[in-house]
Order: sequence, then C-alpha cells, then structure tokens
Amino acid sequence: MSEEAAAIHAATLCLDTHVDIRWPEPPDPLAEGTMRVDFPKMARGGLNAVVFIAYVPQGKRDAAGHAAAAERAEAMLRHIRGRADGAARRFCATADALEACFAAGAQAVLSAVENGYAMGHDLGAIRRWKALGACYLTLTHDGHNDLADSARPRAPLGDAAEEHGGLSPLGREAVAALNEAGMLVDVSHVSKRGMMQAAELSKTPIVATHTACRALCDHPRGIDDEQLDMLRQVGGLAQITAVPAFLQRVPEGAKNPAGVEAMADHVDHAVTRIGIEHVGLSSDFDGGGGVEGWQNAAESPGLSAALLRRGYGKRELGLLWSGNFLRLLRRAEAAAG
Repeated sequence: MSEEAAAIHAATLCLDTHVDIRWPEPPDPLAEGTMRVDFPKMARGGLNAVVFIAYVPQGKRDAAGHAAAAERAEAMLRHIRGRADGAARRFCATADALEACFAAGAQAVLSAVENGYAMGHDLGAIRRWKALGACYLTLTHDGHNDLADSARPRAPLGDAAEEHGGLSPLGREAVAALNEAGMLVDVSHVSKRGMMQAAELSKTPIVATHTACRALCDHPRGIDDEQLDMLRQVGGLAQITAVPAFLQRVPEGAKNPAGVEAMADHVDHAVTRIGIEHVGLSSDFDGGGGVEGWQNAAESPGLSAALLRRGYGKRELGLLWSGNFLRLLRRAEAAAG
C-alpha cells in the first residue's frame, strides 16, 4: 500500500456495517483471538467502527420459538452495548455520536438486529431494540418469517418458494414501526418482491447492509439491476459485502478465490449503475465474510487500496466506507416520531 493510500485510509471514518458475534459464548473482544473482528484487529486495520449484529436464526414460528428468539436478540443487544467502555470504545446510537467518537480517536460500537423473526408478532419490540441502541433491522434471514419472504427459502422449515408475495401485512406494519422508531429497514435477505415493496412503503431510504450485484454473480442473496435502480429512486444504499459466494461463481466443491478486486468489481458495477451516493461496504465477518486481501479487520487497508487503484478518491472512499450510511441514519433519525 502506498504512503498516499495509507494516509487516505487513516483519515477515513471506516465503518463496517455488518459483523456477527459468536453466541451464546462470545469471546472477549479486547483480546486478540480467532474471530475476524476484535478491538486489536480493528486498531491495526484502521477500522474505526463496527455494527455488531444480534443475529437470530430462523426457527419454528410458534409462541415458544418467537419468545426464545426475542430473548436471544435482546440479550445480544445488551451484550453488544456492554462491549463499549465509554472511553477507548464508545457505544454509538446516532450518526452524530459516531462522528464525535471518530473525532475523539475512539473505537465505535453500534448494534442491529438480524431477522425479524425475533419480533414475533410484537411490534413493540422495535421500540425496545431502538432503546437498546439498534440502528437497523434485517427483516428476514434464510427462511421465510411472518414479516416477509426470504431470498433463500428453507425446505427443512417447510418453506414454499413464496409465502406472502413479498411482505406480509405484519411486515408492512413493521416497516412503519421501524420508520416511527428511527431505525433503518435492511432488506439484505429479503426476496426481490419484498425488497421492492419495502422500498415503496418506507418513509426513509432502505439499505441492503450486506449484498452484491447479481449482474456479476447470479446468487439469490444478491440484488439485480432493477433492484439497484429502485435503491437509487428512493435514496437507498447497497453495501457490497465480502462473502465470496456472492461475488464470484466457482464449480461446486472448488475453493472460491474471490478477493478485494472482486469486491471492487461489484462496487464499480453498482456505482456505474446508480451512482457513488448509493453504494457502500461491509464484510459480514464472522458470518461467512472474508476475501483475499480482506480476511479480517486488520486487513481493512487492503480494500481501501484496491478501491483507490480503481480511481476512487478521498471523498469517494469516505462515502463508501461510512458517509452514505451516515446520511441514511440521519434521515431515519429525523423522520422518527
């Protein structure tokens, strides 16, 4: 990495918008360990801020399943908030707090919930998550839930190809409740019909926090050009993520060699299609993410270097890493009831 590129990376607020944690026995983030993201790796890689995820796997949709999912999500949100000491690491629930944290030279901890299954049928859960600091909800994961159809139905759960025709009536109410609470609507795992409906319904721009471009790699977790166009239309955001299978197809059983250049290809496609203001970056570390050149938080400069080689400058790098996401956060905060 050149000195100029290193200096630009160091001056940029680098925010990774989707990082999983191990549960129910998460490791100590203060210690260097086997996880792709911990505070020492973040410091070495100039990764200033991370949205840690309260992830709930899809399970049986009954009262017991929903109750267990809700309990897990809230316990994870409390744990994530507790990772910040208020000094060297600060918990940030707003865009202003995140920028102040970066200006102070501290590491920032944010949180979000992945899979609306954790809500069950209780729309009040969204307000509770917001009070705990969550900045977005990913409406589904793999497998349909009571809010929406998933981009990847799960036959072992009894899923048909489609159940709701996109969003369910409850899912539509959840989008409104997220708007009211000031949380972003994340459509990363949602079916195309559900994503397009959410874009039309939401009073604030939606985000796909960890996705890729189906035009370059036809994976069901990616988004196609029509979906990209919709994101531009509503002022939304596609965060290109470091999951090899989303970036590059390989023969079954073969090792996927996708690296930072493959990520940069997807960034280029999205930027060309919908403009720099609607594209961002994320890793999905410790949830399947990790490409050659960006295998963990310590290697974050490698992604910046790849993008700078493509001709993106300081301003563009800032928008991709955090500026666009911060703009959406502020829109959500301003629209909250």
